[in-house]
Amino acid sequence: MRDVFDSLSPIDYRYWDAEVAKYLSENGFTRYKLRVERALATVLERRGVCSEDTLREIVAACGEVVTEEVYDEEGRIGHDIRALVNRIQTRLSDRAKPFVHLSATSFDIIESANAARYKHVVEIVVIPALIELEKVLITLADNEAETPQAGRTHGQHAVPTSFGFAIAEYVSRIGGSIEELKLRADKLPGKFSGAVGAYNASSLFFDDPEVFEAEVLAEMGLIPAEYSTQIVPPEAMTRLLCEVTITAGILANLADDMRHLQRTEIAEVGEPVEEDQVGSSTMPQKMNPINFENAKSLWKVVMPRIITVFLDQISEHQRDLTNSASARTYGEVVAYVFSMAKRLTRVMNKLTVNHENLQRNLNMTKGGTAAEPLQLILSALGHSHAHEKVRILARQARRESRPLEEVVMGDAELADYLEKMTPRQRSVISNPSLYIGIAPKKARAVAERWKQKLGL
Repeated sequence: MRDVFDSLSPIDYRYWDAEVAKYLSENGFTRYKLRVERALATVLERRGVCSEDTLREIVAACGEVVTEEVYDEEGRIGHDIRALVNRIQTRLSDRAKPFVHLSATSFDIIESANAARYKHVVEIVVIPALIELEKVLITLADNEAETPQAGRTHGQHAVPTSFGFAIAEYVSRIGGSIEELKLRADKLPGKFSGAVGAYNASSLFFDDPEVFEAEVLAEMGLIPAEYSTQIVPPEAMTRLLCEVTITAGILANLADDMRHLQRTEIAEVGEPVEEDQVGSSTMPQKMNPINFENAKSLWKVVMPRIITVFLDQISEHQRDLTNSASARTYGEVVAYVFSMAKRLTRVMNKLTVNHENLQRNLNMTKGGTAAEPLQLILSALGHSHAHEKVRILARQARRESRPLEEVVMGDAELADYLEKMTPRQRSVISNPSLYIGIAPKKARAVAERWKQKLGL
C-alpha cells in the first residue's frame, strides 16, 4: 500500500478530510457513477424494459464494484466508463448483462455523478461547516457589540467603531455566501440525453425520452439541463465554483483582519496557543497567528483555480476532451475552502479579545478620532471653514503630542462655537469612544437577522 506521505498534493497528506473525501475522492466518484447506473436500471425496470430480478442483480453488483478494479480494467481497455460497465457485468448473469448502461453514453453517467456529488458535498459538508463558523461569529458580534475599537481605513485610525460591528461584517458576508451556495448547488443539472444530447439512443425505446431522462435524474435528486450536448452546459458548475471562490475570499479577508489585529504593537485579539506549541525554531517567545495565515494561504491556492474553470467553459461542438484532466481538480477547491472554514471556526471560537488594548489603541491618537464629529458640529454651527480649521488643529495636536481637545479648547477662534455646543456634543469631543454611531445596534441586528435566517 502506498505511503500517504508519498502523495504529491498537500490535499492528500495535510488537508485531507474524510467528510469531503466521501464525495470528492476517486472512490467517491466511483460510488456516484455506480449510483447513476443503479438509477438507470431502476427506471428501466419501472418501465418494463428489464425484469425485477435483473434490477436486483444490477443493484447488488453496483454495491460490490470498487475503484481499484475499475482502474485495472481501464488500464486494459483504455476507457473509464466502459471499464466500470465491464466490472458490473462480470457479476451478472447473461440475462442481466445487456441492461447495464442501456441507452446511456459515458457522460450521461459522469455529468450526472458530478452534479450529484458536488451538490451533496456543498449541501451536506461545506454549508454546515460555514454555518458553524457563522454561529461563532454571531456570538462574538453580539458579545462585543458595544466594545469600542478604533476604526481603520488605509491602515490608519479613522473614527471609532465597535469590535462586534467589525465582526458583524463577516456574519453578513458569509451568510450571503451560504445562501448563494445553497442556490447554486440546488441548480446543478444532470443529463441523460445521449452522445450528442439529441436523445438518439433513448428515443429507440421510449416515446418520451425527456420524461425518461427526468425520471432517471430524479432518482439522483437532480433536475435535467434544459439543453445538453454530450455534456451539460458548464455555467451551473462555473457559477457554483465562483461562489465557492468568493467564499474563500471572504474567509481570507476575515483571517487577514484578525491576523493584523494580532500584531505585537496592536494586540487587540489573540489566537489560542496550546501549552506545548512552538512559534519559532529559534525565537522561543514567538506566538504566531498560524491559523489565520494558513487560511489566507489556502485562499491563494483557491482563487487562481477559477481561471481553469473559466477555461473549461469552452468545448468544441458537442464536446471535446480539453477539460478531461483539468475538471478533475475542481474538488480540491471545495476541499480547501472546507478546510479554511473548519480552521477558522476552531480559532475564532477560542479567540481572546483584549479590551484593554482595544481602548489603549483607540486612545493612541489622543482624541484625534474626534476630528470628524468636531468639524461636523462646527459646520452645523455656522463655521465656514470647519474642515480646514480642524485639519490644522489636528496637525498641531499631533506635532505637539497633545490631546486634540486640549488644542481646541485653547483656540480663541472656537470659543464661541464651543459655548454653543450641547452637552452631548461636548462629550463626544472629550471622549471619542462615545462616537460609534449605531454600531452596537447594527451589530446585534445583523447577528439576530442571520440567526433567524439560518435557524440557529
